[in-house]
Amino acid sequence: MRWRILIFDEKSLCTAVDCLDIQGETAAFNIKECALAAVLVSSGRASAAQGDNSALLSAGGIALLSSGGQISPESGSHVLCVCLDGAAAKCAAAKLCENNNQLPFVTDGGACPMSAQLMDEVRACFESGVRLSQAAFALLCELANAGSSAHAVSGLVADAVAAIRHSYAGLYGVEELSAQLGVSKSHLVRTFSAEMGISPGRYLTSVRLAEAQRLLSHREYTLEVIATLCGFSGANYLCKVFKKETGLSPATYREKYRASVDMPQRSEAEDILFV
Repeated sequence: MRWRILIFDEKSLCTAVDCLDIQGETAAFNIKECALAAVLVSSGRASAAQGDNSALLSAGGIALLSSGGQISPESGSHVLCVCLDGAAAKCAAAKLCENNNQLPFVTDGGACPMSAQLMDEVRACFESGVRLSQAAFALLCELANAGSSAHAVSGLVADAVAAIRHSYAGLYGVEELSAQLGVSKSHLVRTFSAEMGISPGRYLTSVRLAEAQRLLSHREYTLEVIATLCGFSGANYLCKVFKKETGLSPATYREKYRASVDMPQRSEAEDILFV
């Protein structure tokens, strides 16, 4: 018999204890017990409060809070929240306080441009129970750049990221994206790749795949419907890209990571498709 010996408990280093995806709701919610909570306003606005301190977040804004903090989204807003715990998260929270920063600590998403995508990955791992600590630690490392102008992206790249995350289902590709932003495709690709470390096309694909994984886990839609909701040209192309990027077919992924309950909210693309 072979025994699996763990060098250390990865969850003790960093893990996610809660993940929230708030779309369209206006009820305030409290941050549960954790070392550090990251809140991202994907669209709309939300207020973040910690004790007597409060701040208003616009689209693209990020707030770092701790247990007991409160988030109040405005109507029609989309807010992501990941609560982190473990030794690394506690160290990050302590360092934040050492630098005389008040909570909520608010920064522009341009300082940590991959935070939205990494929060999506943490959410997917939280729902499936697979590789959660790795995804949580990757997010924590990205948040280490919060407030650092040295890592901030340009307005063009920030606008491109926001456009991709908002319009991935109907965006035909980088050429259409560059036209929307009023720049040439070559300039967008060059600038985006230099600042993000990934091409806009690859980033668009990663956002679509994250949504496909979420739908496969929580919905019983056909692959053709999922392809439409995620911006793929059809079920066959979805299967091809999904298998290449994840190593699993959509059907295998659904069987392996099927959640016991549906997502509480429908995405904007779902609302449009099923109106």
